[in-house]
Amino acid sequence: MSGTSLDGIDAALVEFGGTVPRTLATCYAPFTSALRTELGALQAPSENEMQRAGLAANELVRAYAGAVQALLKSASVDATRVAAIGAHGQTVRHRPELGYTIQLNNPALLAELTRINVVADFRSRDVAAGGQGAPLVPAFHRAVFGSPVRHRLIINIGGIANITSLPPDGAVTGFDTGPGNGLMDAWIGQHLHRPYDAGGEWAASGRVMGPLLEQLLDEPYFKQEPPKSTGRDRFNAAWLEQHLSGNELPADVQATLCSLTVHSIVDTVLAIAHSATITGSSQASVDTFVCGGGAHNMHLMAGLRAAAPDVTWSLTDELGVPADWVEAVAFAWLARQTVRNEHGNIPTATGARGGRVLGAIYPA
Repeated sequence: MSGTSLDGIDAALVEFGGTVPRTLATCYAPFTSALRTELGALQAPSENEMQRAGLAANELVRAYAGAVQALLKSASVDATRVAAIGAHGQTVRHRPELGYTIQLNNPALLAELTRINVVADFRSRDVAAGGQGAPLVPAFHRAVFGSPVRHRLIINIGGIANITSLPPDGAVTGFDTGPGNGLMDAWIGQHLHRPYDAGGEWAASGRVMGPLLEQLLDEPYFKQEPPKSTGRDRFNAAWLEQHLSGNELPADVQATLCSLTVHSIVDTVLAIAHSATITGSSQASVDTFVCGGGAHNMHLMAGLRAAAPDVTWSLTDELGVPADWVEAVAFAWLARQTVRNEHGNIPTATGARGGRVLGAIYPA
């Protein structure tokens, strides 16, 4: 998996069979600065973008192949033992309202380089069926994290944050809540030339600007009813700049962006908890589990706990899958669904007309 944070590749070697997938090995491969810059540039229309996208996809896949080889070597597992690679690709455009989503990838080259079956292009079938093509992880969350007696919320904080609601006796839902780390990463990159705000220390050094926060939270997306999904197409540097006067202290903007992520997540969690309470069922008590890179932002996590002190904020580690590797394991699971010709989406989460087998298989 390489996600909206544009930091690098998360790879996991996963064995299925028990209730919880067994993660045999993990590997993180950071992007080169040149690849990260090019992938970022390709998020928007630009000169000669078709050729540049093709070349970037090839470079990305060579990095994928390197991560696969490092992973197998660390686990002392031969490639012949691997049933398939689930390769998400790098999202550069996500416009389900226009009927398309684009993940840069070259799965044929990945199959050639690794000699392993590759499953790719997971999102387009859901979009073809009228869905958002996102989030796709709720089906995995239901299979691995669902409880027959507890209402669980799974919150992934990557470049964009998403939530999955897993009631014990109701329909599974999931959607993107809004920005996760992406805007904060871009802002600190612009001002301090760092890829991310380690621990949220820079954000903690600033103060939240109330009027700016109110402007940002006035974005219509936050009021839109799900199913819904978003990405860098909406929440990007240009979106932020239109709300700034230019006189703000950079650290204060960072603090406000962190608060934006906190508020958009907490507002969603409290709305779900309130809805569960008024049903008068066992759903009245919700357990919240966080995963993704945002789990390492201590200032962000402290903000979540402060904004919703009655909510229990835990990590998915407690459910058997480490917070850093949930999405990589999820796409291994989705690849397995495809190989088994089983549905990988949840219509109540994506808005698709029904369950669909996702992805295409590229034989080794």
